[in-house]
Amino acid sequence: MEISATLPLLVLLTFLQNTGLVIKALPFSMISSTKYRLPDQQPYRTSYHFQPPQNWMNDPNGPMYYKGVYHLFYQYNPYAATFGDIMVWAHSVSYDLINWIHLNNAIEPSEPYDINSCWSGSATILPDEKPVILYTGIAENKYQVQNLAMPKNLSDPFLREWIKHSQNPVITPPSGAEVDNFRDPSTAWKGSDGKWRVVIGAQKGDEGKAIVYKSEDFFNWKLDADPFYASENTGVVECPDFFPVSINGTNGVDTSVENPSVRHVMKVGYLRRQHDYYFLGKYLSDKEIFVADNNFTGTILDLRYDYGKFYASKSFFDYPKKRRILWGWVNESDTEQDDIEKGWAGIQAIPRQVWLDNKSGKQLMQWPIEEVEKLRGKKISIHGEKLLSGSIIEVSGITASQADVEIVFEVPELENVESLDAKRVDPQLLCSEESASKSGKLGPFGLSALASEDQREQTAVFFRIYKSSNKYLGLMCSDQSRSSLRKDLDKTTYGSFFEFDPNLKRISLRSLIDHSIIESFGEGGRVCITSRVYPLLAIGKEAHLYVFNNGTQSVQISNLNAWCMKEAEVGYQKNVRYVECS
Repeated sequence: MEISATLPLLVLLTFLQNTGLVIKALPFSMISSTKYRLPDQQPYRTSYHFQPPQNWMNDPNGPMYYKGVYHLFYQYNPYAATFGDIMVWAHSVSYDLINWIHLNNAIEPSEPYDINSCWSGSATILPDEKPVILYTGIAENKYQVQNLAMPKNLSDPFLREWIKHSQNPVITPPSGAEVDNFRDPSTAWKGSDGKWRVVIGAQKGDEGKAIVYKSEDFFNWKLDADPFYASENTGVVECPDFFPVSINGTNGVDTSVENPSVRHVMKVGYLRRQHDYYFLGKYLSDKEIFVADNNFTGTILDLRYDYGKFYASKSFFDYPKKRRILWGWVNESDTEQDDIEKGWAGIQAIPRQVWLDNKSGKQLMQWPIEEVEKLRGKKISIHGEKLLSGSIIEVSGITASQADVEIVFEVPELENVESLDAKRVDPQLLCSEESASKSGKLGPFGLSALASEDQREQTAVFFRIYKSSNKYLGLMCSDQSRSSLRKDLDKTTYGSFFEFDPNLKRISLRSLIDHSIIESFGEGGRVCITSRVYPLLAIGKEAHLYVFNNGTQSVQISNLNAWCMKEAEVGYQKNVRYVECS
C-alpha cells in the first residue's frame, strides 16, 4: 500500500512554515508528493537517529546554536535516494539536538558560482551574534569555489531564509590546488592578530592538504603561503575541522581560544579511505603553524574518531552548555538499488560530546550527548551475574531493536592472558580472524545485538584482552559477519586496540541500537565503532539482545542497565513503528 500527498496540503504547510506559525504533527505521507512505504515496510529506518523523511543525505554542515535553537544543515539530494548532480543545503532545527523540525532548504543552486551544486561548508558566529555560512559551490565551469551566505532576518531564531553575498565567490582555487578538489571550508576562528582564519581541503597531484585563508572582514580572503596540513599519497582532504580542547576538564571551549590551557585538534577526512582522522598538537597563530604530535602514517597508529562507519564529521561549540559537539554522517551498507527501493539513504550519528582524555593527553574521548537519555523508557538491570565460559544471557523485557545498553564487565586475574605483538597486527583483521565465536582465554565477551532468537543473525560487539610487551591491550570489535542472512551486504568487521589498565580489572561498553545502526562506545568513549546492519529475522519485536562470554575464563557482569528507547520526533511527527516503549 502506498500513500501520496495532495497539493493543497503542501501549499498550506509551506505557508505555515514561512510564516513561523506552529505546525502540528502530520504524517510524512502528507508532507511530500513522493510516495512512501508504510512503517512496517521500512524495517531499517531509525527511530531516534536524525534522518530526513526521504532521499539521500550525507555530510552534516554548519551545525550551530543560535538564540535558543540548534541548527543542522546537511548535504541533501531533493530528487532521489542517491548522491545527485544537484545537491543542496537542507535545514532542520531543534531545541534539544534529539527532536527535530524540518524546514525548507537553506541554500540551493541559483547562481553561476553554485549552479551545479551547493556542497559542504561551515557556520561561524561573528561578533554581535551574527551567523554566516561559508560553503563550496560547484560553478558553471565545474570549478569548486567558496561562497558566503547570511541570514535574511536575524530576529528569526529558525533562520529560515539565507541570502548569498554579492561578492561571491569570495575564494577561488589557488595555483596549489586542483580546481575540482578544493572544498569544504571549516568553521572560522580568530587569531591573536584579530584576523579570521578558515581551513579548506584540497589536493595537488597525490598530495592531500588543508590550506589556510585569512581575512579581516570575513569577505576578503588571502591565502597563507604554506599548507596548514599536508599528507603524501592520500588524495584529497575533505571536511577539515580545527578546534581547541581543554587540558583541564571535559568542558569545550570556543573555536578561537588559544592559550596554555588548551591543545588543538586537526581533523581531516580522506575520500579514498572514507575515514576521519585527527591529530593533536600545538597551534601558534602568529607563525600560522600547527605542530602535530604525530604525522599521518596510514597504519593502525593513526587516531580516528570512529573505527566503523562515520565520515565527513563536523563539530561546533555549544555555548550554553560549554561543550564541543560532534556530528558524523553514517552511510548505508546495502546496495544502491536497495536505497532506491526504500526511498532514502544516509543517517546522522547521535551527536557526541568530545573532550581531551586528560589522564593521558594522547587522545580524544567521545560520549553520546546527555539529551538522548530523555528517550529512555522501560529499564532492565542485571548485577553481579557470573558469565562462565560459553555462557549467554538474554536481556529480555525491552524492545531490543530500539535500545540503549550500558554494561560494566569485571575481569579476573590477567596473568594467563594471551600474548600479542600489537605492532605487527591490524586490529580490524584480528577481529575478523578472532570472531565472536572463536574462543580465547579472556574473551570474546560482550553484547550480541539485533540478534534473532536462534542467533543465526547477530551483530556481536565484544572485547578480548591480550598482553603486549610490558602492558595489557584491549581489543574491541564489532563483528557483522552474521548480521544478516542477506548476501548482498557489506559485512565488514571493525576493530581497534586500546590500553587496558590492569589495576581496574573492568571494561565498560555502551551501545545505542536503532533498527539498522549500532553505535558502540568502549571504555568510556576511548574506542567508538559504528555499524550498519540489515537483518532479515531480527526486525522490530523479533530482535533479541544477549550478553555472552566465549572465552575460557569467566567474567562477571558488574552492572548492566538497558532501556527501551522512545521514538524521537523528527519532522512533523514520530517515525511511527508500532513499537511500544514505556
